[in-house]
Order: sequence, then C-alpha cells, then structure tokens
Amino acid sequence: MPEINGERVLADLRALKALAPYEGGVHRPTLSPEHVASLKWLAAELGAIGHETKLDGIANVFGISKAKGPKLLGGSHLESQNHAGWLDGPLGVVYALEAARAIAADPAFADCGVDVISCCDEEGHFGNFLGSRSSIGDVDEAAIDSAADRTTGTPLRRALAAAGLAGVPRHVLDPKRYVGFLEAHIEQGDWLEANDLKIGVVTKIVGIRQYLITTEGMQNHAGTTRMAIRRDAGVAAARIAVAISDHFPGIAGERTVWTMGRMAYDPGAPSVIPGGAELVLQMRDPENAVLDRLEVAAKEIVADADKSGPCRASIRQTRRTEPAAMAQNFMDAVRDAAEALVPGKHVDMPSGAGHDAMVFSAHMPAGMLFVPSIGGISHHWTENTSDADIVLGARVYLDAVARLLKAAR
Repeated sequence: MPEINGERVLADLRALKALAPYEGGVHRPTLSPEHVASLKWLAAELGAIGHETKLDGIANVFGISKAKGPKLLGGSHLESQNHAGWLDGPLGVVYALEAARAIAADPAFADCGVDVISCCDEEGHFGNFLGSRSSIGDVDEAAIDSAADRTTGTPLRRALAAAGLAGVPRHVLDPKRYVGFLEAHIEQGDWLEANDLKIGVVTKIVGIRQYLITTEGMQNHAGTTRMAIRRDAGVAAARIAVAISDHFPGIAGERTVWTMGRMAYDPGAPSVIPGGAELVLQMRDPENAVLDRLEVAAKEIVADADKSGPCRASIRQTRRTEPAAMAQNFMDAVRDAAEALVPGKHVDMPSGAGHDAMVFSAHMPAGMLFVPSIGGISHHWTENTSDADIVLGARVYLDAVARLLKAAR
C-alpha cells in the first residue's frame, strides 16, 4: 500500500490555519481574502504534483490527475463558519491532497489517480452547498444572481468579482470519470472520543428539515395593557417551543436532534408587547419516517396553538434535505482500512451534519470517514483533534482510496 507523510499532513493543516488565524481556530468565511488565499494555496500544491488545476467561477478548486486508469474524487471545503475551527473542512481537503501525492508517487499505482476538489461554501454563507451542487450542474445563474452573504448582505456576484472570478466559467464534473467520491471530516460530536474509538465509518448523512413558525398577536404598551387582554406573540412562540421540546423526546429516533436556534420578536423592544414573533425549528435524522413523524407533531402543536389562541400561529417548511446513504463498497473499504490499521477501534455511524458527500452521492458512489473531535466541539475556535488522530485518519483514508482504486482495475 502507498504511504502518507504524516508530518506533511500536519504542516499543510497548520499552513492553512496560519492564513486565517482567530483565537485557537480560524475566521475564513466564504470568498473572504483569507478564503481566496487558501484556494490559491491548494491550487499551487496540486500543481506541484502535476495535476491540472482550475479555480472556477464559483470558487471551487479542482486538481485533475493525468492518470489514464481508475480515478477517485476526494476533498471537502476550505471556508469556515465565522470565528470557528481549523479542521472543519480543511482536514478532508488535505487528506485528499496527500492521497493524490501518495498515489502519484507509487509505481504500483502508476495508472491510477486521485482528483481533488475544494467545494465552495459548504458552510452556507451564501446558500446550500453551492460549490458541490455547481460541480454537478445543479446551480443555475439565477441562483447565483439571488445569493447574498448571510452576515454582511454582500451579493454573491460582487464577492466573486472581488475575488477576481467575474466571468470565469464554472467547471462541471463528469461522474463517469470516477469510482466515486470519498470525504474525510472531524466527527463534530463526541461519540468516537467517548467510546475510545478512532474511526467512524459513515453509513448515512442525516436529512434536515427546517420550519419557520410565526405567531401574530397585538403590539401594545407594556405598562398600560392589562394582562387579561394581552395578545403577546412572544409568549405564544415560547409556549410552542416548550411544547415541541416536551413532546419530541417521546417520538424521536435514537439519533434524532432538533434545535430552535433563532427566535425573533417584533418590534423587540423592552417596553412593547410583541405583535409578532418568529421561531425557527430545525430537525435532523437519518430516516425520513422519523422526520415525517416529527413534522406531523410540530404541525399539530402549531395548529393547537392557533386554535386555542389568543394569538394566531402558522408553520411552513423552509428547507428540506434528504438523507443520503453511503455506497456499500466505500463503507467496506473504509471499514477494512480501519480494521487493518486500528483493529476494533472503528464503528459504523451516521453523520449528524450535512456534507458535500451527500450531494455527490446522488451522482456517483460516495463515502465518508470521521476522526475524533476533542470534547465533541465544532463550529467554535476551540475545535481540535490530536495530531496522532489526524495522522491515523490520513492513513486510513489513503488505505481506503488504494483499496477502491485496486478494485476498479
């Protein structure tokens, strides 16, 4: 089997971190100067191993192998959440880069290649998986025209122009070129660490459903309106949130999670009774049947609140992402690689977060592996993984790549 250079893997990750340092992590939002610098860094590294490189019109980076035989696509993303961790995304890009180097350098795999992709905006600053979706032809120009940064409001077209990408064509992959797509990622949870495990073999990526719950009451003076006649939309929304939190545990699946991460009052002033309120509910599970059950319950809770008053209440779905199953041969390859390198220290598990692999899985075989996250922390600058676990994960990744390429000969 080919070999990785563990010190080089760690050096690459630290080099990317140094391009956008924030506290112990990074601040590298999509199409920021720091993000663009990381894309150029990757393109240079890919060019150094003889790959044809492209930085396309939606800020995807492609490293294209010149091998004539079987090829695998690997990668992840390089942008971060705002003020977040240094491994969420870059780990998978660097693993793919190192695998591409190792395969290219090994005479036993002279006919094989690893193409590398960094998918722009997996973190959703401008939209939902814009980079990976664009790479398989699922993003039109109208979607780009309408997209804007969720934090700054900057239109995507303007951000692309500032990055020097105005008018640059977007590259679309040919899925038939590949045996499939393999992504590595930190777990972003604590299951591996808590159970003294080293590798997660991803079986499914969860489906995500999101809803906007709206309550309508009567805005009025907080000091002069009697409690008996108030129609407080904020209280109505809070009661719905409590009802959902109380009811869902009894009908959820083993790995169901739900979050009400945003509640907004209108007008949101201390001395004004809210006349309107919005509550965002998001729920995730690997099985549609569970999500269907939760959706029915949420709608019933909102309908009961609307009926009983004193405020009107409504709910509408704003996002739906289907669960994505990983390909059996990719799961087998990761599992066999893990067993060869860390016997008994791996586990089959679903991913509770969305990843670019879910987009690619609809067009080619796809797989994922996880490495432990210290304390289960992610989307925060204290996110971390031990050097030993990073290097081990890279070895398992390359071993799985080699198994998949050999099987495709």
